[in-house]
Amino acid sequence: MTDDLERNVARHYQASDLANRVLEALRAAGKDVGRLTPDDLAPVDEFHIGGRAATIHAVDKLRLHKDQHVLDVGCGIGGAARCVAHTFGCRVTGIDLTPDFIAAARVLTERTGLADRIAYETASALAMPFGGATFDAGLTLHVAMNIKDRRGLYREVARVLRPGALFCIYDVMKGASEGLQFPVPWSQTPDTSHLTTPAEMRTLLADAGFEIIDSEDRTAFGIAFFRERLAAGAPPPLGLQLLMGANTREKFQNMLAGLERGCIAPVLMIARRGA
Repeated sequence: MTDDLERNVARHYQASDLANRVLEALRAAGKDVGRLTPDDLAPVDEFHIGGRAATIHAVDKLRLHKDQHVLDVGCGIGGAARCVAHTFGCRVTGIDLTPDFIAAARVLTERTGLADRIAYETASALAMPFGGATFDAGLTLHVAMNIKDRRGLYREVARVLRPGALFCIYDVMKGASEGLQFPVPWSQTPDTSHLTTPAEMRTLLADAGFEIIDSEDRTAFGIAFFRERLAAGAPPPLGLQLLMGANTREKFQNMLAGLERGCIAPVLMIARRGA
């Protein structure tokens, strides 16, 4: 069952020739695709509510420094990994289920000159190809909504993090109201959507050996983000529609409605792995 779910999730995100389509959009925006910066790529590779601003807000809480090795679970096309490596000088390893995303992440990271600091692997977050206590910190940005086996996910993250490591979770969580409409960015239908409440998250993380040291409901931030995006009209050539497809606007409308009705909430949690 897990294998079927993971195949369906990977199929939802698949996007053929993605790196070339991103590079063409960058050329159309007047960028030198041979010498890119993480900021050049931010409009397309920050695939979570709030984009680059949300990434910085989240990873600042990890108190990173250049000697650390950071794990990005569900790295997409590498936006957060590049942001972390560029900003803090860390080594970063990103994993993702979707081969198209990993292929694009490698190409774009090479174009930003960060390939010596970042590695990418096509892998399941439930069975990561790393030894125990490998990483000094971890993050996952809008990933777990597709993962039904949350207990397995957080136990696996705990396994590969060193004792005392901080783990940043920024996910869409289940709110008090029902009625979320699909499609949404992470799923076309309810079949591959597996949301948990913040209270359930606290239990899951504690069971995996984490202590939550910070938690923040970012609903107001999310509402403002989607209102701004929808008011802007047609997206520029370089935008999340390259990842989300022709129904991007419908997905954004459903997200805004879900946030306003309390069906969902973007929540940021910082947890520390126990000894």
